[in-house]
Amino acid sequence: MQPSKSTTAAVFLALCLLGLTAVPTRSAEPRWLPATPENLPRWRGFNLLEKFILGRGRMPFLEKDFRLISQLGFNFVRLPMDYRYWIQDGDWEQFDEATLREIDQAVEWGGQYGIHVCINFHRAPGYTVAKPAEKTSLWTDPETQRVCALHWAEFARRYRGVPNERVSFNLMNEPAGVEPDAYLAVVRKLVAAIRAQDPERLIISDGLQWGQLPLLELRELRVAQATRGYTPGEISHYKASWVNSEHFPEPQWPRPLPPNGTLLSPKKKEGSHPLIIDGPFASATELRLRVLTVSMAAVLVAEADGKAILERTFQCGPGEGEWKKAEFKPEYNIYQNLYDRDYTAAIPAGTQQVRVRVADGDWLQIGEIGLRPKTDGGTEATLKLKQDWAKPPEPIRYVLGQPSGPFAGIPMQDRTWLWKTCIEPWKEAQAQGVGVMVGEWGCHNKTPHDVFLRWAEDSLSNWQQAGWGWALWNLRGSFGVLDSGRADVEYEPFEGHQLDRKLLDLLQRY
Repeated sequence: MQPSKSTTAAVFLALCLLGLTAVPTRSAEPRWLPATPENLPRWRGFNLLEKFILGRGRMPFLEKDFRLISQLGFNFVRLPMDYRYWIQDGDWEQFDEATLREIDQAVEWGGQYGIHVCINFHRAPGYTVAKPAEKTSLWTDPETQRVCALHWAEFARRYRGVPNERVSFNLMNEPAGVEPDAYLAVVRKLVAAIRAQDPERLIISDGLQWGQLPLLELRELRVAQATRGYTPGEISHYKASWVNSEHFPEPQWPRPLPPNGTLLSPKKKEGSHPLIIDGPFASATELRLRVLTVSMAAVLVAEADGKAILERTFQCGPGEGEWKKAEFKPEYNIYQNLYDRDYTAAIPAGTQQVRVRVADGDWLQIGEIGLRPKTDGGTEATLKLKQDWAKPPEPIRYVLGQPSGPFAGIPMQDRTWLWKTCIEPWKEAQAQGVGVMVGEWGCHNKTPHDVFLRWAEDSLSNWQQAGWGWALWNLRGSFGVLDSGRADVEYEPFEGHQLDRKLLDLLQRY
């Protein structure tokens, strides 16, 4: 520990870190799970956010959180932190010892209550997914890389000798916008700085592209990896203010897999593909298209068996107009306006196929389609669409009279889909001896609770089958088991908090 501390204090801290002091815990002997880069244990726990982002104010971690996590039967915390907390007066080479001691204290409480502590740079020198962005780039600037390595070396020195069963380092949060080779080069420097101080420290890297893609080359560095449990984002981040969730459809789970509604013009290098709706349409039918964002300009065309039934030109600009919101994009020097309006066309009886495309301009988004037979009492069948850049829209089959509905042929998002989408991409890494865990997951409190629970159980069941540990994004707060602020939950009073009992029961089962 620090040379300036008294011998007594240093010995006490070392003993606490090793879990050897007599402290009040739920059980007499905490159980520690063996942890190696090749085989991470199935930790279960939470992220604690006291030092998550500097704008939230300076707050120490709370012993009560560690006590409650242990009391409820969990054994893991991740500390996503902003490096600006532990530097002095904006000088990123000067460390604030008082803040670092608060982190020491959290590690001590982990030792006392049998909880593994994972230290994460949520904002690292030169990289963050939060706002504002860093002034320099960790991926390209050698000086920034040197400083980030300096920070990790300080943490490695502080916790040298603390077993990997109790402390791990999670290098940075959700690296994105970086090529694999550039990321690997940075990781090499950080790992070297850590292991120069503590050769055996357990190190975990988040996957690339916000934790979605494993990097197999990290195996040679003996670095484990962490993924995320936020898929699909329309469920996990429904109405979340910090993401572009304005047009996420009302969550349901399981749900039909929405086709893609982003249509590109033939001028785009990525290619132009129509949205196809196969019939036959036995009777005349009204087609409704909900147009969301239009980029610059676009000519929207709908055709029934090759004959135009709709052609409309959208031209974006400033001020008031047909759109709901005009938004100038300085990086492209164009307007991308939100229309959020319906446009209709008549599909003649006997039509076999409808094609919807952007014939000219840039691109636009279709957020929903509606099909209503023009017969007495005809009801509209609606289908929400997702927005994926440059992916051809999946064909839609529309057949009336089916017991499962007119769009029954559309694949479903369910537990099997989650396995294929979120687990299988990581199985090769596991097979090659890379330990894997889920560093963050959960649902914002605007997602209906019953939908959240069904989706969460499918996710948890998959992670259990894969042998992965997990950490809910927070213990207390909008994703948490305590004080989540949901409008559709009957909370129980618990230790001064509002407990989501149904969520807790689910977590404890897995």
